[in-house]
Order: sequence, then structure tokens, then C-alpha cells
Amino acid sequence: MEVSRVRALRGPNLWCRHTAIEAIVSCTEAESSILNIPGFESHLRELFPEVGLLQLAGHTGGVSLAHVLQLTALRLQAQSGCPVTFSRTAATLETGIYQVVIQYTEEAVGRRALELAVQLCQAAISHSDFELDAALRELKDLDEDVRLGPSTGSIVDAALARGIPYRRLTEGSLVQFGWGSRQRRIQAAETDRSGAIAQSIAQDKELTKRLLDAAGVPVPIGRPANNVDDAWKAMQEIDAPVVVKPQDGNQGKGVTVNVVTREHLKIAYAAAAEISDEVLIERYIPGHDFRLLVVGNKMVAAARRDPPLVIGDGVHTVKELVDIVNSDPRRGEGHATSLTKIRFDDIAIARLAVQGYTQDSVPVKGARVVLRNNANLSTGGTATDVTDDVHPHLAASAVSAAQMIGLDICGVDMVCENVHLPMEELGGGVVEVNAAPGLRMHLQPSFGKGRAVGEAIIANIFDSSENGRIPLVAVAGTNGKTTTVRLIAHIIGCQGLRVGMTNSDGVYVEGKRIDTGDCSGPKSARNILLHPDVDAAVFETARGGVLREGLAFDRCNVAVVTNIGMGDHLGLSYISTVEDLAVVKRVVVQNVAPNGMAVLNAADPMTVKMADSCPGSVTFFAQDPHNSIIATHRAQGRRVVYVDNHQIVAAQSGAELRVNLADIPITRKGTIGFQIENAMAAVAAVWALDIDWLTICKGLATFVNDAQTAPGRFNFFDYRGASVIADYGHNPDAILALVSAVETIPAKRRFVVISGAGDRRDVDISRQSEILGDAFDEIILYQDQCQRGRADGEVLQLLQKGLVNAKRATKIDEINGEFVAIDTALSRIQEGDLCLILIDQVEEALAHIAKRAAE
Repeated sequence: MEVSRVRALRGPNLWCRHTAIEAIVSCTEAESSILNIPGFESHLRELFPEVGLLQLAGHTGGVSLAHVLQLTALRLQAQSGCPVTFSRTAATLETGIYQVVIQYTEEAVGRRALELAVQLCQAAISHSDFELDAALRELKDLDEDVRLGPSTGSIVDAALARGIPYRRLTEGSLVQFGWGSRQRRIQAAETDRSGAIAQSIAQDKELTKRLLDAAGVPVPIGRPANNVDDAWKAMQEIDAPVVVKPQDGNQGKGVTVNVVTREHLKIAYAAAAEISDEVLIERYIPGHDFRLLVVGNKMVAAARRDPPLVIGDGVHTVKELVDIVNSDPRRGEGHATSLTKIRFDDIAIARLAVQGYTQDSVPVKGARVVLRNNANLSTGGTATDVTDDVHPHLAASAVSAAQMIGLDICGVDMVCENVHLPMEELGGGVVEVNAAPGLRMHLQPSFGKGRAVGEAIIANIFDSSENGRIPLVAVAGTNGKTTTVRLIAHIIGCQGLRVGMTNSDGVYVEGKRIDTGDCSGPKSARNILLHPDVDAAVFETARGGVLREGLAFDRCNVAVVTNIGMGDHLGLSYISTVEDLAVVKRVVVQNVAPNGMAVLNAADPMTVKMADSCPGSVTFFAQDPHNSIIATHRAQGRRVVYVDNHQIVAAQSGAELRVNLADIPITRKGTIGFQIENAMAAVAAVWALDIDWLTICKGLATFVNDAQTAPGRFNFFDYRGASVIADYGHNPDAILALVSAVETIPAKRRFVVISGAGDRRDVDISRQSEILGDAFDEIILYQDQCQRGRADGEVLQLLQKGLVNAKRATKIDEINGEFVAIDTALSRIQEGDLCLILIDQVEEALAHIAKRAAE
């Protein structure tokens, strides 16, 4: 068994709506059924007892090794704690070749699980060992390393529950919610409204104290110290136990509380100095440590934090008791678990000394032994939820503290005996204000009820009626995609929205191209959704991107499928038939929002079938008003678009909206059939977005199909009285549509310049020239600049093959080079002739033709 071409499908895809790993797996004839491998299943179950059923209910015949690989890769993830359930194996037309798909929640974990599953299967074949525990531990550790932490994760979960899309921008905790101009960003528990100045103030403990004091919020007295001697002097000035902390620290790092001796002060000062060059000495306020979480103008959660401690049992030493506590599975390193392991360091030893203990002491049964007075969870402390106990005046003090600093999300640390009374009556104080506060203690407190703080943060970022989404239209199909995308984007722009658009020519924002090349894949679409100046998005969605990576979005408002034909790249990526191609194109329809719309070609049977897969509504379009699908759909009170009396009609039930074809320039007064279909699809799409009819008509009337607006899409030039048309048509269906269009244009003689893309099937390349040989008088063949895997001259031979029985062409020439071929044709045509040029290097060829036409 060999595994090749491993892909990460990062969005809804051909197989499922989940993120998934797709791999091509080749098996030998013997591996086509594990029954052919002696002792395989029994040894596999010895190595991995939780592998589950290998033969699913309802399935007959042998189970291939590829199927076993699929199941083991999924189960390894599940056993390591990943919430995955979907996997699939599909046999290709090639004997022994399979497509294996496994869901993942974290891409790195999914990829590694596949690698480990290969090793497991190989061990089962060879009857060798496989370290299952080590493999599961590796996957679990990797998952903890790469997945979002509990604070960020809770906010993401809250966003998903409200239907707000998200995208992780880094391997850390920087996350974008929403798209385009409606996006918001967070990093852990900081938002894009958390100002840099406010964060800087919160890091400066001394400045924070001064500002809070000015706001009337009680704070402990104290001052910065330059060295240990100065710290001792400050401690004597305070004349009470003190807290030693870094002036610009966070997460409790370097903080020591209830320092009463000079020796303890030296240790505490050294710990703080490791974090910050400036150390703050403050009066220690006796009482409990409380954290109040403020979001916006509300206190949404509160917890009492207790320092790390152990309870003596009269048997074990302090060090042994710490090890016992740290063995709790809820405790881990860092922030991935609900609790953190207790640290046994110099600060802990100093704290023990104050209590009369060493690490080897055996405390009596019931004795409370504190390891440090700092109660942060990150140093091993515990938390008890007290949200419902907080006095309103105390909550108001926390809100005032957050607002004085300028933080929209803030953790306010208070020390007082309890939270049942106002601060003035308790005699406590605010000891710290934290930007980017940890949320673990509120989400999963050691004791008490967890609080929905992620939901509170999302509610503060997005109003209840908002979901962060912008209108999104996805256009798929064999032909007409690019023109339809451009026309839809133009009409939406006429509504006053800033439109982001991707197509096979580039990436555009408000009509300005920001990237070039074929940008019809998910990477370019994601870039548009990142752009803050985009109010609506229109994406050309090519099959290649769907197969390579899936969609760039979780759902769209409108999905348009123009048609399905003998088009591009059949025979590649195991898409061998038009039916296979339809399944790929259908993905956009399957991911229409429940309140969205699919726009489908009623004259194309394969497109019509996609209606059954749409979670939303469907609008059908066709030129023929008597099309049975159109008639039935309209009779059911649903939306249809068709042509009647030289007008495009948008109808629903008895209501009709009409626009004259003569007022739609790209149709050339209704003579270009495929442009009429493109216009109908665009009308249906923008109608679904509730754009008013006057704006739709304005957009149709002002859309210009020239080389600048829609390069390579039936661009018309006047060359010395002859009609010259440049187009990027490159499949048999596109050629048929072009022939039908140019036949409506009168001409004395008809010329065509053509090459063929090397990555098409032989039959498709020959079929193109076969069609043209029956419609044009002279044919000039040229070879593309890039042969896309073909040998030199191979494409020309296939084109010549299609012209063997040409019914009309009387002159056929082969020219070396695209521009030479264009010049040759232009030198032959005369006034009243027509020349169709099927271009390869779109921009360069159009510029060359325009230059020649201007001569």
C-alpha cells in the first residue's frame, strides 16, 4: 500500500461539509481484500482493540486495505479526543487506486493520524509491534498544541452558535469573525476595540493604580522599587506585609503576596525582576482574591481564586502531596486544561519556610499547606464561581475600573473578605486590571457553575441582529462563469456597495484589480473575505479549487450554475465523465444558506437535478418560456427567468418584471444566445439579493463587454471594416456557443484562429476543430505557449485530426506562435469579413489586437 497526494480540504467539499484529509491510496491485488492477508485483522485488533467494525452493515465483499486505513486514521483521532465522525473510501476507475477521506478538526492532527494509521496497518501486515499509547499521546499532545486555547475557543464556539463565520489568521489565537467590511477580530480575550494605549496602561501597574485612585476606586498603597534594598525600604514604609509584582507583568507571573521577611522579599524580588526591570511593592490586603470579568459595560462573571495548596494526611511529605494533586487529569501544563499543575520552585519553598515546612515535611492530617499566596490558575490555583453573589455596587466598581483604563474586556482583580457588600464596607481594594484576561476560571471553575463568557464577548462584538456576513454569490458551471460573475458584480456595485470579485482573470475590489492570473480558487476568495473594504463578494468557483481545497466559505447567499457540458479537465483528478463534473459543480448548491437561493439552468438536465440538493430556494432560468421546468416552477409560485417578446422576464406567481434585450449591450440586441443566458443568470442572482429592479436594469444597460471590462469574453473589434472577435473559449460546448453567436453576424468570408489546451482530453481537442471546420472558410492553427504536458506538435496533430472531414473549411494553415497567427489572419481579412480569434495569452493577445485595430 502506498499513499500519495495528500490534500487538506479546508472547506465544504466534494465529500462532506467538514474539513477533511484526502489521500490517494494504491493497493496491490492482494490488498484489495484483507482476507488475502494472513492474520491481518486479528493482529490489527491486538494492536488497536478500539478500531471498531471493519465491515460496515449492508456492505458485502472484501474490505480493502485502503478502507482499513480510513477507519484506523479516524479512530486514532477519536481515541485521542478529537470530535471526528466522518470518513469515506471510494474506488476510482483505476484498479487498486482509492480516494480516502478522513475528517479532521486540526489539520496537523489529521495528517499525522493518517501517517500513524499507515504505520499501524503495516505493523498488522508484518505482525510487528505498534506503540498505540505513544501514538495516541502524540496525537493528543499535538492537538493541545495547535488547537485554540479555552479562552479563544469559547468565543469561537459562541460565534458558531450564532452562525458567525470565523477564520484563524495565525497558528496562535488571532481570529477573524465575519467577512469583509463586517469583520471583527480578536486575539484571545482581546478585541480589535481593545486599544493599544489601554493595554499599555494595564501593563503599567503603578499608572493603573494612579488612574483608578483618581476614579475613586480603592487601591493598595505602594511604590516601585529600584533594587532589593529599595524594596526593603518600601516594605518598611508600608509597615505591613506586602505584595511584590512586576510593574508590567501578566497572568500572575512573578507575583508573590504576603511577604513578611527580608529573606522572603529577596526571593520575591528576584522572581519579579525576571519578568520586568521595574518591580512594584504594595501593601498586602488580607482577604480572598477575586477576579471580576467585565465585558463592555457589564460584569458578566466572577470567581474566587484560591492559592495552590495541599492538605496534609499525616503520611506523605509536602512534595509527595503536590505530586498527588498534580496527577489529577484536569491539571496540565499551560492553559489547555481546566487546571494547571502546581509549581514546586523557590517561591514555593520560601512560602513553605514561612509556615515552618520544608518539601520533606509530613504535615499532620487536615493541615492546609499553601505553596504560594498568588492565586492565579496559571500557577496552580483553583477557582470557585461567585457570580451570583457579587453586590451590584461591587460590580459597578469593577466596571468603573475597566472604563477608566479604557478596556472593553477586562479582568479586574480585587482582594476583600467577600463579595456580598460594597467595596467601601469591605475595606478591600483593586490590586490589578488585566487586558486579555484568561477565561478558564469562568468557563470551567474548580467549583461552582461555568459561565457563558464567550457568548457575552460575542454579544458585545456583534449586535443580536448581526452575523458578520456580507452578501456572497458563488458562480459555477462549464461556460459563462466569468462574464456572469462580472455582470453580477457590476449590478451590485450599481446598488452602491463595494464589491470584491474573483474570476479567472484576477481579484478585484471596487473594480480595481489587486491580483492577476487565474484566481477562481478558494485562496483568492478567502483574500476577498479578509478585505475590510468589501461589502459584497462574487466568486467564480472553478472545479479545480473545489477538488484541491474545498470552498472558501461555509455557505453562500446565492449559488449560480450556468451549465454542465463537455468542458474543462475531464480525465483529471478522477473526474472522468460529465456526470462526475456535475457532482463537483453541485458543491456550491449544496452549501446555499437555508434562506438563500440557487440559480439553475432549466435547459440543462444535469443542472436541473441539482435543485434537490439545495437547502434554500431555487430560481430556474431558460430562454424558452415554454420549457417544462420553467412552466412547472412558475405554476408552483416560484421564481423563474426567461425570454419573451425580446425581453428578459423575471416572474413569480402572477408578477413580472421585464427588461428589453435591446437595452442589454452584451446580448447585441438579443442576437448572442450565450450572452442572453449569462444575463438571465445574473438577473436571477441579484434578484435573489433583493436588489431593486431599476438598479438591475441600470446595471444591465451600463455593463460593457470590452477587453478592459471582460477580457477574453466575446470582445469585439472593428478592423478595417471587418468584424474581429476575441474569445477565450476552450472546450467543445464553448465553441458551439461561439459558432452560434458569430453566425448571427453577417460576413463575406469567415476566418478562425485556434489552438488547444494540452490538459484537455484528445477527443475534446479534436472536437473543437471539427466544429470550426464546418463553420469557417479559413482556419489558422497555432500552438499554445505552454503545452501543459503535451509533446511539441501533439496538440496541432489533434486539431488537424478534427479537420479531416471539414465540410466548409477550404484553407488550413499551421503557424508557429500566437501573435504571428493573429497577424496572419488580420493580413488576410477584408472589409465585410469576420475573424474569430481564440486567444491563449489573454491580456497580451488582446493588447496586440487592439494595437493592430488602432493602426
